[in-house]
Amino acid sequence: MSASENHPLDLAAKKCKACEGGLEIIGPQQARTLLKALTGWQLVEEGRRIQKKWEMKDFKAVMAFFNRVAELAETEGHHPDLHVEGYRNARIELWTHSIGGLSENDFILAAKIDGVV
Repeated sequence: MSASENHPLDLAAKKCKACEGGLEIIGPQQARTLLKALTGWQLVEEGRRIQKKWEMKDFKAVMAFFNRVAELAETEGHHPDLHVEGYRNARIELWTHSIGGLSENDFILAAKIDGVV
């Protein structure tokens, strides 16, 4: 299946691959195609990362959400950057640190994160 045929359920059904630097870097054009399979995620950092923002009820809701994301990240072996902005705004940034850019893992984890909101 090509990247353009992916939809969130396809990505969410996948498992992140071990990322010790051997993953293929996804360029901005392919990233834009994969983003079509997600809702609300956008390219940042000149196409080297994706991010999404949420506004929650309060700080406690943000922390509960981040705890669910942390459990998911541990299960997947792929860890996002988590940011609290203000007391109720959450922002998650994904990129594969070991390759300095995006890999399929980032889009897989993004789809799974959307399932825990």
